Amino acid sequence: MDRRFSVRKAELLAECEVSPQVFRGMVGRLVTFLEPFVELMVRPEQRQHALTCVRGLLSDLKRKNVESMAYRDDQDRGKLQHFVGVAEWDYRPLQQALARQVGREFGQADGVIVFDPSAFPKKGKQSVGVARQWCGRLGKIDNCQVGVYMGYVSREEHALLDMRLYLPKEWTSDRARCKRAGVPRSVRFQTRHEQALEMLESNGKHLPHQWVAGDDEFGRSAGFRRDLHEQRETYLLAVPSNITIRDLSAELPPYQGRGAVPKRSFEQVGHWCVARDESEWTRVFVRDGEKGPLEVELLTCRVEAKLNRRRMPYEETLVVIRYVDDEGTTKIDDYLSNAPTDTPLREFARVSKAAHRVEECIKRCKNEAGLADYEVRNWKGWHHHQILSFLACWFLITESRRGKKNDAGHHGSPDSRRAFNAATRSASLRHPNTDRTRQNPSSQTKRTCTLLSPQNT
Repeated sequence: MDRRFSVRKAELLAECEVSPQVFRGMVGRLVTFLEPFVELMVRPEQRQHALTCVRGLLSDLKRKNVESMAYRDDQDRGKLQHFVGVAEWDYRPLQQALARQVGREFGQADGVIVFDPSAFPKKGKQSVGVARQWCGRLGKIDNCQVGVYMGYVSREEHALLDMRLYLPKEWTSDRARCKRAGVPRSVRFQTRHEQALEMLESNGKHLPHQWVAGDDEFGRSAGFRRDLHEQRETYLLAVPSNITIRDLSAELPPYQGRGAVPKRSFEQVGHWCVARDESEWTRVFVRDGEKGPLEVELLTCRVEAKLNRRRMPYEETLVVIRYVDDEGTTKIDDYLSNAPTDTPLREFARVSKAAHRVEECIKRCKNEAGLADYEVRNWKGWHHHQILSFLACWFLITESRRGKKNDAGHHGSPDSRRAFNAATRSASLRHPNTDRTRQNPSSQTKRTCTLLSPQNT
């Protein structure tokens, strides 16, 4: 490690020292934090249940399911299970309020919207959307549910903002099965690309951004890339190494004097990359990482790709990024982009690394806010648990940012969740204003049970 980075590491570690005073009054701040969200709920008991659930998701419970949270707060388990599982409240207004708040708090004009699927292993056949499909957590095809997530990344922070539960065709073609799982009649089969476009349309206006990014599940679809291009979105999407492209900078094959003029041939990205000379790679510094300066090497060229066996209606830039991961293994990632031809290599590097941060978002939500700890089987329960977990994680982010603004002179590293659990559990939500938009049926209604310097990314 060179001296320059040693100095920077010391500065970063100093910033991590948090004063115990930072955590005082956390429970009271949680109540205030939740007010703009729970005021979208009409019934007082729902607002109180929301506080109980978010508080439980922030706790140090080993398993953050409804039963554990109810026992922790000495609450009626049945009522809390009803609130999460089948109660008539809509998660979408809360999600939209979250998107607006995130965009307002740390949105930046060159932010990156990122899409990424994540699987939840499940047994049996009753849980909504469960099917044999690829499960990244297990590294194989197995029984699981898959959520498609939308994250937002700026120089300030990164957070999850929206989600869609993917329903395979075997589910959407079986209306009786969907009815038993509480899937609304209006829900029809959507590809994950269609779900991503729907989330972009719903949230994009709240999030200042310049880029859309995603893994190779999204990039391999030429139709998805075309749809983003037609919506005037600039994308950098990962693609598999076997996707075929035509290098527009390559020399034309020699003309034999008769017949059609020969064209450059299509070849797989992986084969094209292997044929490059080492001198063609350009090294770029991205930012300081946990184990040293984060640097990558890049190759770019203008290419044509195919759409349904025809050429794409516009040219794209192939971006190949080579780097060494935390385990010392050399990795190569391939991307296609519709960015302008004069886009700096440093910008491609920045966006590619920003795209990886949605995985950090999902991991943080699972590890710290119980995203995967649900035990509900139906449509409502899945979405209710997801949005409550999003809110819990967003609160942790706001607390972390608040801590950075406080004096870090007091040495020590208290666990925010332990400090939170040591506080009183009797906090309540009060909303004297009863004249609010109702997103729930009344109590008489019958229940149906947002160009950065790469260093800042």
